[in-house]
Amino acid sequence: MNRIRTVHRCSACGSIATRWAGRCATCGEWNTLVEEMAGGAGGPLGASRSSFGPPTRAGAPRGVTPVPLLSIDPDAAVAVPTGIGELDRVLGGGLVAGSVTVLGGEPGIGKSTLVLQMLASAASAGSTSLLVAAEESGEQVRRRAERLGAAIEGCYLLASTDLDAALAAAGQLEPSIVVVDSIQAVADRSVGSQAGSPSQVRECAARLVQFAKSLGVATVLVGHVTKDGALAGPRTLEHLVDTVLSFDGDRHHALRLLSASKHRYGPSGELGLFEMSDRGLTGLEDPSSLLLGDRRTGVPGAIAVPVLEGRRPLVVEVQGLVGPATAGVPRRVAQGVLPGRLALLLAVLERRCGVPLGSCDVFVSTVGGLRVCEPASDLGVALAVVSAASGVSLGDDLVGCGEVGLAGEIRQVGGIERRLAEAARLGFRRAVVPRSCPDGPGGLELTRVGTLSEAVERLSTKGEPSDGVEQVS
Repeated sequence: MNRIRTVHRCSACGSIATRWAGRCATCGEWNTLVEEMAGGAGGPLGASRSSFGPPTRAGAPRGVTPVPLLSIDPDAAVAVPTGIGELDRVLGGGLVAGSVTVLGGEPGIGKSTLVLQMLASAASAGSTSLLVAAEESGEQVRRRAERLGAAIEGCYLLASTDLDAALAAAGQLEPSIVVVDSIQAVADRSVGSQAGSPSQVRECAARLVQFAKSLGVATVLVGHVTKDGALAGPRTLEHLVDTVLSFDGDRHHALRLLSASKHRYGPSGELGLFEMSDRGLTGLEDPSSLLLGDRRTGVPGAIAVPVLEGRRPLVVEVQGLVGPATAGVPRRVAQGVLPGRLALLLAVLERRCGVPLGSCDVFVSTVGGLRVCEPASDLGVALAVVSAASGVSLGDDLVGCGEVGLAGEIRQVGGIERRLAEAARLGFRRAVVPRSCPDGPGGLELTRVGTLSEAVERLSTKGEPSDGVEQVS
């Protein structure tokens, strides 16, 4: 009887080890070795039929010759709009024929909804699209399509986990767009491992890429993410595809963010914003109505902060709350901001500005479900905490933008002109900025400060205690 032999493959670099170890000896990553069967149909050590070994002389391709770079038409890869404005913004105009895109995100965030709306939009424009549903039944997809208004002619469905069946159906239909939901659920029968394993994900992705390039079919692969937010599966998956999209958001809020960490057909700095509702995803060309729509005036501890998500400026409200510690150890709770960054700012406020916070509970939150992780929000977060501790409102027409250093200095941040222009467009009239900040747009009064203590002193003289609040109409 033949004994099944197993090896361990690194999901980060793809190297093979004969036994498991906590750290990969090739790339040095920890806990990346995954067991898989060796000696599959593709050759020794589970090699696929198209992945390992240089071509022999007899099997070398013919008719493949290098061409001058200047002779290649750069307009041959034309992006075709998907019909979803925010998705086209991130993709630089739309999907390119023959491109392969991975869409990753947490469970329940709306990935399947987004691709179904995309397929329906393509079908309404006269294109044929195919959805390979490897995780849901046909009835489940049909019910979602009815709810979203996406059940139209031209959109085909294959509920199967068999990769060969999916490729056969796509070859028969010759669609313009193929969506596989998800890449971790389909399986190649020639690979001796279960669906979702690194070898299966790698082989299935390689075959789908080959199919897309050979027939010129735009292909979208929906992918799972790990608990750390990284795309699940081997790292080679991200190298194989042309575009890697990340769909993020808080499931308790309606805001969804779509960004590209890799895009071979254009820049990867754009951001798409959606609002999730019972009728599906709706693009937000102006997200201020969602981020600032229910803002209350005259409240101590609240300030607006202009941030950059990719290359898109947004204005988000940061709120702080300070109170006496109810337990032995004061609590520091951060929601929407980095906890480590909040701890750093509290230490600077206490040591450099003399604000006593050591015996207080401090809570900081961003409103609307947007996570603010860039240092440009430091000044706004610090001023929100000071305002909450003193009970003095900063005013409703103020924005704060700047990085705070350990010495208490306020440093310049990138793209500040675009940040201030967005704030001025939304009606803000005052801005506290670093001293080296260039002139802002007309109608925006700049308060330039060199240190955090200077910002606290200058703003505290302009604010007034507020006992009540007023709802913005």
